Amino acid sequence: MTHLTTMSIAAVLLGLVAYGAAAVGGDVSIVAHRGASRDAPENTIAAFELAWRQGADAIEGDFRLTQDGRIVCIHDSTTERTAGANLVVAESTLAELRKLDVGRWRGAEWAGQRIPTLAEVLAVVPTGKRILIEIKCGPEIVPVLKRVLDSSRLKRDQTILISFDAKVIAVAKKQLPTCKAFWLTGFRKDKKTGSWKPSPQKVLATLKEIRADGLDCAAVAGAVDRSLMSELGARAVELHVWTVDDLKTALHFQELGTRSITTNRPGWLREQMVRRSSQSENPGESGAGIR
Repeated sequence: MTHLTTMSIAAVLLGLVAYGAAAVGGDVSIVAHRGASRDAPENTIAAFELAWRQGADAIEGDFRLTQDGRIVCIHDSTTERTAGANLVVAESTLAELRKLDVGRWRGAEWAGQRIPTLAEVLAVVPTGKRILIEIKCGPEIVPVLKRVLDSSRLKRDQTILISFDAKVIAVAKKQLPTCKAFWLTGFRKDKKTGSWKPSPQKVLATLKEIRADGLDCAAVAGAVDRSLMSELGARAVELHVWTVDDLKTALHFQELGTRSITTNRPGWLREQMVRRSSQSENPGESGAGIR
């Protein structure tokens, strides 16, 4: 028994070393939040294509099920914010939603953008790039999602499913076992106790229960520390963070070992991180630094 226990501990330690080396030493993937959403109307084909031109490694989009069983790309449960007209997505058909302009609100140059289907978004993902599919409704979308993914030219390792709903991730892992699935969570600090909710213990228990491949969480430094990273590494669970639009936070989580950083500014953030990396490797060539 003692020998087996020692072997088990050694295996865990080796796993931690390998995990940390791969995450910290390797490049961090830049994920475009709803596409290049700082520069283009979110969750549109235009925003996703701009993200690729800006050098994003992956895109992230929000997806819902329509009344007639189609999967469309839109964040809110209604169309009011991005289209003006107030339709409830779950109570509308694809044809009704397609009539809306979801680009003009960001400027006349984006007029004519329509709410895309999941299939249309998948079609613009280049070879070697990935998409994070955030499911904004319940588990009922999973069978439809499976059919769309089965019909796509993308390989399974190019598609990652994410959701705040733990039940959705659990169902997705059962019906789409070859797809990675990450549980999304934010963090809230209790003003009286100073503790974070969900707690690290709750986070780890949830990830284990739903068999998630990764934690995709808000980039809150106090809530995500080296202790939690070690626990994730021991369980071979990946860390991914959102939504980071400043260099300081990005560098912190890169050093901590995150696999990806989701941002509204994929082009800008990559440029800043590459420049900082270059200055670190060649300190004599740095100028005034990055402000």
